[in-house]
Amino acid sequence: MDGFVRVPISEQEPKVRATNFEEVCLGYTEEEAVKEAGRCLNCKNPKCVGGCPVSINIPAFIHEVSERNFEKAYQIISESSALPAVCGRVCPQETQCEGQCIRGIKGEAVAIGKLERFVADWARENGVKPTPAEKKNGHKVAVIGSGPSGLTCAGDLAKLGYDVTIFEALQKAGGVLVYGIPEFRLPKDKVVAAEVENVKSLGVTFETNVIVGKSITIDELMEEEGFEAVFIGSGAGLPRFMGIPGEQANGVFSANEFLTRSNLMKAYEDSDTPISRGKKVVVVGGGNVAMDAARTALRLGAEVHVVYRRSEAELPARAEEVHHAKEEGIQFDLLQNPVEILTDDNGWVTGVRVIKMELGEPDESGRRRPVEVEGSEYNIDCDTVIMSLGTSPNPLISATTKGLEVNRRGCIVAEETDGKTSKASVYAGGDAVTGAATVILAMGAGKAAAKGIDAYFQNNK
Repeated sequence: MDGFVRVPISEQEPKVRATNFEEVCLGYTEEEAVKEAGRCLNCKNPKCVGGCPVSINIPAFIHEVSERNFEKAYQIISESSALPAVCGRVCPQETQCEGQCIRGIKGEAVAIGKLERFVADWARENGVKPTPAEKKNGHKVAVIGSGPSGLTCAGDLAKLGYDVTIFEALQKAGGVLVYGIPEFRLPKDKVVAAEVENVKSLGVTFETNVIVGKSITIDELMEEEGFEAVFIGSGAGLPRFMGIPGEQANGVFSANEFLTRSNLMKAYEDSDTPISRGKKVVVVGGGNVAMDAARTALRLGAEVHVVYRRSEAELPARAEEVHHAKEEGIQFDLLQNPVEILTDDNGWVTGVRVIKMELGEPDESGRRRPVEVEGSEYNIDCDTVIMSLGTSPNPLISATTKGLEVNRRGCIVAEETDGKTSKASVYAGGDAVTGAATVILAMGAGKAAAKGIDAYFQNNK
């Protein structure tokens, strides 16, 4: 039965990792990776590739791992992905590449994500870099945002010979990879910084602390700075709230603010940068960001409750993240929904009043709609509430760019196939277009836009 069961991977013990910010998953050793790669059937019609938003040649790189040709495996992945060490850690492989794996029909799917992580880590530790373009083609492209969509678009264009500059609003490159995902899931210095350096090695220039729409506009980039095309990958950093009483109280945070303070500013180790260290924290929401916020609050010493209005079957977070959160001692209050945040006379949070829910008919998302159970309200005592209800794009760029169309949610309107927007030679992708989504979907959008930008120049020679 060996071929039906994946090679297990080492992790920190739950009670130990709940007290530190070190990476939970420890990764495969060489021997483990080679053994796991040997489970791949090398299908003639590999469905796993179709399940990958950036179309990595998965059977080919896994074959090279099985033959111990790790450098060749890395170059195969790098043809399609600018961020393999990131994707190997945070992509929802179970619903994408691994979800299509034939091995998964009668057993466990090949651990594609863990093998990608192994290859990327091996390349970093052995100084292997992606292959740059042989020469420049003379065209200048600006990329706004250094998150997964921006890094992918920039990297792909650089490989094609374009002169690319990334403009990042914050002081560190990496976007949501730096400020949004906790250290215990995605190490910043070891992994994210190294991936950024790989993009730099392709010839991409980074300009940090530049807020496009304030420091400079897209129109100025094109009319005064000589950029012939622009890709907008600015993400969706504007948090949403419920609009319930008490939401403006002291002790209420958006997940964005809470995670940014923890990740980008390393507030968990620096007392000069304030961050909530509540004794009892309620996180509202059920996505990956909610899990990140809850697990971060736990590591800061809190008792943590996740309040979510649907059942466990509808939790949008990755199954692995929910599993890790439960192992670490986070409590899930499912089929509950806040109706009010309770405060003391000085405006500080003292609790959350919630109402029980039951599932009704499916809504437009396909999930059963939660319905309030009349008369079922009760209070959860707490001193901190973290709202993790999704995000929207900041309107700054769209408000300062002539001719750029947005929809009613404030998202930039762009073609799915090539990222083309309503403004000539301006492209967009990732969360700025779709609203908050996954890293790999943002990367797929960046890749599609790079192809679209290249086609634009090819068609206008």
